[in-house]
Amino acid sequence: MQTNMALVPLSSNHNHKALRVIDVPGHPRIRDQFQEHLPSTKAIAFVVDASIISRNGPAVAEHLHMILNALTSLPPSRETPSLTIVAHKCDLIKSTATASAEQLAINRVRTILERELEKRRASHAGGVGVESLGAEDSDSQMGGLECTGSGEFKFSEWEGGEVGFIGTSVAVGKAAGRPTDEKRSEGDRLSPLREWLEDLA
Repeated sequence: MQTNMALVPLSSNHNHKALRVIDVPGHPRIRDQFQEHLPSTKAIAFVVDASIISRNGPAVAEHLHMILNALTSLPPSRETPSLTIVAHKCDLIKSTATASAEQLAINRVRTILERELEKRRASHAGGVGVESLGAEDSDSQMGGLECTGSGEFKFSEWEGGEVGFIGTSVAVGKAAGRPTDEKRSEGDRLSPLREWLEDLA
């Protein structure tokens, strides 16, 4: 498991430009390597497995807290990279009559992460260290969760800037044997991410 780098080509609307994308896995041993690339980063996509966020919410929130802290610790002269949280594998969540699977995945990820980050904020505010999952020590001095209003952590009120959310999934397994139109529909589930990348150019 290691950090990977690739050039992602954009559409012809951008004269065949390409974006340099760096993928830093979320494993506790290497996840802090994102900080090495932060000085030249324009945007961060934090990818969350929406299908299991109910089980690993605290660990995911701990990782995201590191990123929020790093962003709010940048010097004022440095433009803050935009942050988007990607609720991935939303196809594993059943849609309803009133909401698509993508929207349900986004709502689930947002709600659970806000709850877990609020627990961390409240613990730090009360002077109680939150045990760092997968690390030897806790970092009770880590900030980055400050919000306007009541102070309770909400992405919409985070003082570090605007946080976007998109839902994605990819076709696997049986998708290869589906009709062309159906496969195209499955493939388009990555379109929110592609559109986000296009907007960065």
